[in-house]
Amino acid sequence: MVKCWIPLSLFVYLWEVWYTGPMYELRKRPLRVALSGKSGCGNTTVSSLLAKTLGVALVNYTFRQLSKETGLSLEEIIEQARADDSFDIRVDRRQVALAMKDSCVLGSRLAIWMLKEADFKVYLYAGSEVRAARIHWREGGSREAHQRFTELRDNEDTRRYKKIYHIDNDDYQFADLIIDTAKYNPEEIVSLITAELRNRGLIAETK
Repeated sequence: MVKCWIPLSLFVYLWEVWYTGPMYELRKRPLRVALSGKSGCGNTTVSSLLAKTLGVALVNYTFRQLSKETGLSLEEIIEQARADDSFDIRVDRRQVALAMKDSCVLGSRLAIWMLKEADFKVYLYAGSEVRAARIHWREGGSREAHQRFTELRDNEDTRRYKKIYHIDNDDYQFADLIIDTAKYNPEEIVSLITAELRNRGLIAETK
């Protein structure tokens, strides 16, 4: 059975954000923050929480959203994308187009590479075993199967990105902030990001 509870600390954080409004004001408009990381690194959770914290739009259009729109399974999308680059190109173009509309948090595999206009770039890191364990916790099933699928997806992603864009998604040292998500929970990660945004004068705390 899939577990659906969330840590109490995260629930309290979300409650404060949802019922008191954005915790920060933007000193730069539009403000675009790009977050990237591999499957299971917490990108979706952190991106969503950061967007709510800043009071900006969340852009998180991925293969999962494309799967829902096309009716194909995620595994089918990944398999077809091995031979058809249009899947990646369609997702990446859609992400950038959405991000360029206004202030936002863009969370995707290639966000920090594709959104050249981003004011701040964050890479979320986690080892394959940690990421597979998170996916297993979230979706249930066999942990070993998730481990194999995670490694397969990592390899396929890296191959496609190099082929299509000449991007090495293991080369992320240029990011403004790199966070090992195995060491922090989502709200702590958001706090690390907002602290650096404040230091750079991009946001300020609301009064």
